[in-house]
Amino acid sequence: MSRTALWTDAFIDRPYDRFGRACEFWTAVTDTRLSELRGERQEFVTLLPDGADACTRVQGVLDGEGGAHLDLGVADVAEFVAAALRLGARTVSAEDTLVVLRSPAGLPFCAVRWHGGAVRPPVVRGSRLDQVCLDVPPSSYDAEVAFWSALLPDWELRPSSLPEFHALVPPPGLPIRVLLQRLGEERPASAHLDLACADIEATRAEHERLGATTVGAGASWTVMRDPAGGLYCLTGRDPETGGRPTG
Repeated sequence: MSRTALWTDAFIDRPYDRFGRACEFWTAVTDTRLSELRGERQEFVTLLPDGADACTRVQGVLDGEGGAHLDLGVADVAEFVAAALRLGARTVSAEDTLVVLRSPAGLPFCAVRWHGGAVRPPVVRGSRLDQVCLDVPPSSYDAEVAFWSALLPDWELRPSSLPEFHALVPPPGLPIRVLLQRLGEERPASAHLDLACADIEATRAEHERLGATTVGAGASWTVMRDPAGGLYCLTGRDPETGGRPTG
């Protein structure tokens, strides 16, 4: 039981001086309200949905442009961290109920004590923020896929029709899944958020109205930049299931 992730949170990491802009945009996108600010510099906040449990948080970072990371809520933090270290992770910082780690490719993620989250937030205007995409250089990709699939053995590893993608799909009820993407060039690993959209164009127009800009488009996704400067993607997946549309 202690190796099982009982809840998942997506962290939106943005530069501290753009923290307010990130909070304003993402609360509008997810139809949430802000919790009280936390941290030494008031740099953490949770996006609170009505009638469901929170699974999205915003962090103001002092170094770099930010990105995204995953928090895994577990029953036994120490046992989960020990397993992660055996599989090749390394510890960045540790408290009793929160340990910050880096994967073998250098991506940050956190193990936290599960606080009872169980009810997934609903779809909002045809879209749902439901995925953290790990962007991994070619030299590290196979090892990173092996690490995450071993760390989360009860998640289903699904190869994509495109060879550069693998999805890690959690057990039913968990709100945030993981996509691993093999980059086309050698550069440091990073992460971004993905939204599942019933209609990418309608969601894009709504996000642009809220201050985002369109950066580019792929086969079934559109790359966006939020008002705080962070990249994210609108993807053509079923917002209810996270999978490809069946109709």
